[in-house]
Amino acid sequence: MSFAAMMFLGALVDAALGWPDRLHSRIGHPVTWIGALIASLDRRLNDDAGTGRCRRIAGAATVALVLIVVATPATLVQAALPAGPLGLVLGGVLAWPFLAIRSMHDHVASVARPLAAGDLEAARRAVAMIVGRDPARLDGAGIARATIESLAENTSDGIVAPLFWGVIGGLPGLALYKAINTMDSMIGHRTPRHEAFGWAAARLDDLVNLVPARLTGAVFALASLRPHIALPVMWRDAGQHRSPNAGWPEAAMAGALGVRLSGPRVYGARIADEPFVNDGGADPDAADIARGLALYRRAMVCLAALLAGLALA
Repeated sequence: MSFAAMMFLGALVDAALGWPDRLHSRIGHPVTWIGALIASLDRRLNDDAGTGRCRRIAGAATVALVLIVVATPATLVQAALPAGPLGLVLGGVLAWPFLAIRSMHDHVASVARPLAAGDLEAARRAVAMIVGRDPARLDGAGIARATIESLAENTSDGIVAPLFWGVIGGLPGLALYKAINTMDSMIGHRTPRHEAFGWAAARLDDLVNLVPARLTGAVFALASLRPHIALPVMWRDAGQHRSPNAGWPEAAMAGALGVRLSGPRVYGARIADEPFVNDGGADPDAADIARGLALYRRAMVCLAALLAGLALA
């Protein structure tokens, strides 16, 4: 069975439909099911009174348990799919919920519209849905910067990486990646509660995103129609980012749009004084978000063509 063809079909369905609210209200979403399991294990195994070593072991056990629980049904379902076109179609439908092509576009567009109209409060409410920093501290440029950064980073985490591991491992590869990424987003933080407990989840997420993040940056640069600018910026500035992976798509996006991203930001009571990516670029605005979305759409076409080529090969 061609896993590339399966991922191609899943991507087409997601791009066309997203995850409808009616469906979400009835059955939820596979990622929220995984999140509920992670939250339960966090409550049960993450002992605030435990030593750092004990909490690291408990965190590693949590990672192992989540991966086993997710991999088992995914592997059984993959093995049960019929051969031929029917199996590919069913596999594509099952891959669909693990992708975020349509929702990514819609969330970013929901920030661009009020920001372009000068409604900062509505733009802050919208950007709060996709970033963790304090939206009340963001001016127009800060809102645009946070939105474009989220678009770049989450294209890697929410689309390219799931497709990459789905092409390699089918439904089990796809589901396992989403489990790892969800664990990182929930417990992979450098906070007193999760720095030790979430260490294994964060390191594993860094590992599985090494190739997809760089691939995402390359696709952005090539789809930008100015790779001679975007690629050098990506190569020069990706390593300045706090993340070993997020800097690649963000730097490529910054170079492609001619704006500066990253830089100092506020998370609750904590101020992160970080360097800018593409520091010589202008501060972004709503028009740059729109240009970023246009680049995102071209990148999705490139990915679809790549998947189709792999399926035919």
